[in-house]
Amino acid sequence: MIETVKMIRLEKGVDGTFGVLRLDGGVFCVTLEPPDRNNEANISCIPAGTYICRRVESPGFGSTFEIRDVPGRSHILFHKGNVSADTKGCVLLGRYFGFSGDGRGVMQSGSAFREFLERCSGVGSFKFSIEENCEEGLCTASA
Repeated sequence: MIETVKMIRLEKGVDGTFGVLRLDGGVFCVTLEPPDRNNEANISCIPAGTYICRRVESPGFGSTFEIRDVPGRSHILFHKGNVSADTKGCVLLGRYFGFSGDGRGVMQSGSAFREFLERCSGVGSFKFSIEENCEEGLCTASA
């Protein structure tokens, strides 16, 4: 049973916002969000902070989790995808960082997303925190 989920941002830049996802204290996978565009819907990463995630059925992604109560935003999901253009303001999960024909991103996203859902089997909601200490192009965070 998952109790805590934490995303630690490692880098912000034009290709996106890159980080790692920790489940119950251990690193699980890498993450990709859009670049920081002042929390604008569909095109920006979300502000660092603590949120509640609830299981939802998405028409496009099936069973997943929605990050709730982000100021001025809604329908922010965890889902699969490879590059920032795939995010629509959401959080993409992947096995490792890499390059595709469309630029920098996360690779093997489908398998990382499936395993995330397996690890969250039976979970209806969880607390989700986002930590960062970033400057343009650089980011350090506490573990």
